[in-house]
Amino acid sequence: MSTEPQQHLTRTTMMGMVVGSMVGAGIFSLPATFANATGPFGALIAWGIAGTGMLMLAFVFQTLAVRKPDLDAGIFTYPKDGFGDYIGFMAAFGFWAGSCLGNTTYFVLIKSTLGAAIPAFGEGNTIPAVAVSSVILWSIHFMILRGVKQAAAINRIVTVAKIIPIILFIIIVAMAFKKDLFVDNFWGGGDYDFSDVMSQVRRTMLVTVFVFIGVEGASVFSRYAKNRADVGWATVMGFIGVLCLMILVTLLPYGVLLRPEIAAMRQPSMAGVLQAVVGTWGAVFVSAGLIVSVLGAYLAWTLLCAEALFTASKYDLVPKVFGRENQNGVPSTALWLTNSLVQIFLILTIFARYAFDLTLELTSAMTLIPYLLVAGYGLKLAFTRETYESDPARLRNRELIVGIIATLYTFFMILAGGIVYVLLACILFAPGTLLFIVARRELNLRTFTSKELILFSAIVVGAIIGIYSLVTGAIVL
Repeated sequence: MSTEPQQHLTRTTMMGMVVGSMVGAGIFSLPATFANATGPFGALIAWGIAGTGMLMLAFVFQTLAVRKPDLDAGIFTYPKDGFGDYIGFMAAFGFWAGSCLGNTTYFVLIKSTLGAAIPAFGEGNTIPAVAVSSVILWSIHFMILRGVKQAAAINRIVTVAKIIPIILFIIIVAMAFKKDLFVDNFWGGGDYDFSDVMSQVRRTMLVTVFVFIGVEGASVFSRYAKNRADVGWATVMGFIGVLCLMILVTLLPYGVLLRPEIAAMRQPSMAGVLQAVVGTWGAVFVSAGLIVSVLGAYLAWTLLCAEALFTASKYDLVPKVFGRENQNGVPSTALWLTNSLVQIFLILTIFARYAFDLTLELTSAMTLIPYLLVAGYGLKLAFTRETYESDPARLRNRELIVGIIATLYTFFMILAGGIVYVLLACILFAPGTLLFIVARRELNLRTFTSKELILFSAIVVGAIIGIYSLVTGAIVL
């Protein structure tokens, strides 16, 4: 059966995929998450750093979509083209596994939200919570099997539906905003100096990474685009719109409540803030919006990671079996493995003490790896002048600076996450490399180059240390 895409997505639909991927659980938890760490001044600095870094990464995706139009699954085809097959596999696997972890996070948060009314759901990681999550998981799975175009259409509807409560929240809280209260909270609500604020900022950085994950949404689906230029437009415009929403959701609550009051709120804290302004109906409204938002984000992410695994098989990075499509043009084998892994992660959350925090931070760590590799590829093109032969030096210099900022940002975000998440990532990468080994044997090719073998050996050592740390209690899930 032909694997050529028969469905074409418009630029607005692709922008909807970016927005739908980024606007999920994170935005509804921003008020308390930031208030636990800092005040408005620190929040502005954090969003300035994160916004600049991720915007540069969005520009890299935009640039690569135009300069490398033959690479139509950008999240891993760029690293493969620039750094070799195994690095390309790491980007593909990191994105895919991180997406599966992110989907697990969505289920945990939904059940945690409902746990306020249904005690059996607890913090979202009880046996009843996992059982209900599993039913939702496989219901959406079979819906997607009916066709990518139908799922994309549903995503457009869900994206609009979940943006409405966020916009309403912003309008109502803005109307209740008190300048004096905002000023009192500005430095964090206490006697803080600049060094204290910078320490507060560092505590928010992994959160900003998590809420920005999904910026590559249009790039992953570039093979469905009517026009390649639409990929870059959708990426940048979707990012800018979501960034504005996140800044407003973070800052406005400081004008209606004291920082300690916001920090003490149960997640989703956006519901608590609106309840404080308008009453109980505000909490109910936002909680309903969160459930719609998370389910919509889950749909978008399931499409993204199944598509990434499917396309990776076309580039011979994973076994060919994952390149199979059903009669509706859906990468069915990739979808089955994707949701099977999510199911495994869901079961494992029963044994995790802090399931939501663990999956959130590990999702960030896993996804930052392919982001770093993509940024590095954009930097390499500009540095070596590849594809810039007929372009003015000014353009090349500008994109070189963009590549440098994006690469440094993603690298330092990995460091900010800490060695714990690097070791946990190795535990996933080491056995995951079996997919790469099988793919190479299918082609009767040498498995690793000498440099790739050194990298794989380092990953195995990291996995052994990580497992040892888990067994001895040095790392507590």
